[in-house]
Amino acid sequence: MTAPRYAFIKANWHTDIVTRALDGFAERIPLDQVDVIDVPGAFELPLMALELARTGRYDAIVAAALVVDGGIYRHDFVAQAVVDGLMRAGLESGVPVLSVSLTPHHYQETEHHTAIFRAHFVEKGREAAAAALQIVDARSKALHRKAAEPRLVAAE
Repeated sequence: MTAPRYAFIKANWHTDIVTRALDGFAERIPLDQVDVIDVPGAFELPLMALELARTGRYDAIVAAALVVDGGIYRHDFVAQAVVDGLMRAGLESGVPVLSVSLTPHHYQETEHHTAIFRAHFVEKGREAAAAALQIVDARSKALHRKAAEPRLVAAE
C-alpha cells in the first residue's frame, strides 16, 4: 500500500507567516509525501486546488493564506471567495480540500503581530495535518468497507 500524497498550496503574500503553516503541517506529515506549490496570493488558491485535485495524484489538498484588512473592505470579499472556491474545488473533484486561510480583523505589520501570527500558523498547519490524516483515513475505511460489502445482483 502506498503512502497517501498531499498537496500544500501557499500564497506568497505574507510568505514569512504563511510558510509557518507548512512547518506545522510537516510536523505530522513527512515532506516526502507533500508537493508544495506557491501561488501569488489567496485568490489563486481555489483554481490551483481544483487543477491539482483533478490530476488524481492527491489524497488531500491544503491551501494556506493570510488575507489582511488593508483598510478597505476588499479583504472580506477576497476571503469569502477563497473559502467558497476551496469548498467548491473539493466538492467538484471529490478530493478533500482543507483551508488554512485566515482573515484576522486586527493585523498590523509589527514585530508583535507578526510573531503572534507566525506561531498561530504553525498551530493551524498542525491542525490541517491532523484533519488531512483523519479524512484520508476515514475515506479509505469507507471505500474498503464498501468494496467488501456483498453486491446483490437482480435476478432476470
